[in-house]
Amino acid sequence: MSEVPHCYRHPGAETGIRCARCERPICTDCMVDASVGFQCPDCVRGGGGTGHSRTADQPRTLAGGRITGGDPHLVTHLLIGANLLVFLVAQIVPRFIDETVLIGLAFDPALGRVVGVADGEWYRLLSSMFLHEQIWHIAGNMLLLWFLGVGLEEQLGRVRFLVLYLLSGLAGGALTYLLAAQNQSSLGASGAVYGLLGATVVLLRRLDRDLRPVLALVALNLVITFFWENIAWQAHIGGLVAGVLISYAMINGPRERRGLVQWGTCGAVLALSLLLMVLRTSALS
Repeated sequence: MSEVPHCYRHPGAETGIRCARCERPICTDCMVDASVGFQCPDCVRGGGGTGHSRTADQPRTLAGGRITGGDPHLVTHLLIGANLLVFLVAQIVPRFIDETVLIGLAFDPALGRVVGVADGEWYRLLSSMFLHEQIWHIAGNMLLLWFLGVGLEEQLGRVRFLVLYLLSGLAGGALTYLLAAQNQSSLGASGAVYGLLGATVVLLRRLDRDLRPVLALVALNLVITFFWENIAWQAHIGGLVAGVLISYAMINGPRERRGLVQWGTCGAVLALSLLLMVLRTSALS
């Protein structure tokens, strides 16, 4: 004969009722009506009586990110600050650019050895994303980062916006590494910024806004990409494509499988970027 459960708060009270969340036995004096079944007082205090965790009741962005207090553009400000700080360091330390720029494989006379991503310096794919040499270069990129970033961060949330930025920049760097000459150097936040540009198109289309201004901006930047000298077009195109793919998954993914679609797409973009790096490294080794 099985033992009859007793209420966890009143050990002397037999009961056949269990909390819908924690499944602990509760008596009629302790049970609280919930949307499905009953809950115990502890779960009601912890989740507001909704049957969900407290974080589930927090307001969400269009992409499902949590809306937190404080600066709504915090990540945008931090990214601009990081780029400006790296630019300042590059002006003060003469060798800084040479040691952090994206380059496949080349001989450095100052060091007397071969340097580059293919030589194991994988960090260059990330460090070059924050690196600028001319004032006009960083000014243009930071202006676009501010112009595009504030709206995207509000709609995606901090974490998703940061992932979009970094993966777009990494994808642009990976495509540059794959297609550019092995001794061609590349630097700048343009790949990440072009990812934001593509994401803005996806966002405005989702919100049913006028696309003409942003499409004109995309067209202008593509003209600059292919007709301005000394521009790594691979970084721009790689970042743009990655930004469109990631933002589409974040903004248009089905609500019931939102996490799977969003992070699955991010993982696929990361995996493809890593594959391009491995293929190019094998070719140069």
